[in-house]
Amino acid sequence: MNVTQAVTSRRSIRAFLDKPVDMDRLRTIIETAGRAPSGGNLQPWHIHVLSGEPMARFKALMRERLAEAPFGDGAEYAVYPEPLGEPYRSRRFAVGEAMYERLGIPREDKAARIAWFKRNWQFFDAPVGLFCHVRRDHGPPQWSDCGMFLQTLMLLLREAGMDSCAQEAWAVHHKTVREFLDVPAELMLFTGMAIGWRDPDAAVNGFEVARAPMEEWARFVS
Repeated sequence: MNVTQAVTSRRSIRAFLDKPVDMDRLRTIIETAGRAPSGGNLQPWHIHVLSGEPMARFKALMRERLAEAPFGDGAEYAVYPEPLGEPYRSRRFAVGEAMYERLGIPREDKAARIAWFKRNWQFFDAPVGLFCHVRRDHGPPQWSDCGMFLQTLMLLLREAGMDSCAQEAWAVHHKTVREFLDVPAELMLFTGMAIGWRDPDAAVNGFEVARAPMEEWARFVS
């Protein structure tokens, strides 16, 4: 698989097979992702990887927490600006509606939509979960660096035949993540990521996410 194939085949996968991930192989992939660029070579990402028995315990803890407080403690940062202007609001709405249509969950069935959304906090049944933290005193450039690390990781996973789903939804459960992983106070949870093998038969993995034409976001001056 070349880079273009990795880019065009990458999806946010929301249903995974009950198939283990070779952790030695994943360690190599994550180490390689550490070659991602960062301003001043700061390498500001702080990564925790959950699998096996600790992952099972964490998922069980999350089920308890979801019963108590489904939407956690609130994120420590705004995942989306409020209000979200156009065309971004329409793009976000369209991808959500496409997903729920594929799942057969109508807009008026709020309970079913919430129940589905809660699957975020079980990593969509993926065998591996990853968390990316960033220092609180770091700014937008370092957050951008973390994004480059995560994108590099997702493309390397595709090269290895695996899939992923970046999940900023984890930001609202930052306290539970911090307590379980004993994360230092100076770090802030940026995002989680589900990692594993996509379920090819799951309806939710079958919908295409539209992309805006290049003319909407690129200008060539020559």
